[in-house]
Amino acid sequence: METRSRIIHSDPDILGGTPVFVGTRVPVKTLLEYLEAGDSLDEFLDHFPSVTREQAVAALELAKDMLIAHANTP
Repeated sequence: METRSRIIHSDPDILGGTPVFVGTRVPVKTLLEYLEAGDSLDEFLDHFPSVTREQAVAALELAKDMLIAHANTP
């Protein structure tokens, strides 16, 4: 799996520091909003071709790992 630094980037000069997919100006929260609205990963990728499937899947895996770790902490 890609490291977080290769998936998500935050820079004050890019969208005011909003976390974006590396190499793009696409906020990571946009992927989550698409999925929350019931859209598919493919639809998100069609609308944001600068994001690779590998980046999107890695971001979702990272979110999953963080949620599981958070749920397992006392």
